[in-house]
Amino acid sequence: MIIIIGVKKELDPKLLDKLEKAEYRITRQRRAVMKVMYEQKGAHLSAEEVLVAAREKAPNLGIATVYRTLDRLASMGILYKTEFNEGKYRYELADADLHQHHHILCIGCGKIFELEERLLDTLEQQLEREGFHIINHQLKILAYCPDCNKSRK
Repeated sequence: MIIIIGVKKELDPKLLDKLEKAEYRITRQRRAVMKVMYEQKGAHLSAEEVLVAAREKAPNLGIATVYRTLDRLASMGILYKTEFNEGKYRYELADADLHQHHHILCIGCGKIFELEERLLDTLEQQLEREGFHIINHQLKILAYCPDCNKSRK
């Protein structure tokens, strides 16, 4: 069993189980990255934003470690990794019990809005009937938010 000091009580038990099954060793730097993600639940953070926040907990943390940690956690299903319009990835904490949500990106102000509706269920079911095994999906809608749309008129 892996001891995850400092984040265990904040983790969803299903996410903790994924960490333990993967035998992912939690170093001080990885713990700092994970704590930022748990403290910012619901936020869509870039690796650079994670680095700035995590350096408060681990001052010697480097950007390469942040990228490796974020990518590994995403591959384990603990984080969602999404590319928005700026050409870089943003990460957010996965909810172990919820279906992956979708995003609306305002092309005016850059705000990210979440859509919780299960928009692709029918398509997923059809694809599975046809023999596909869906690992992940992403839906990103580019639009003007209500505020930006008002100012455009």
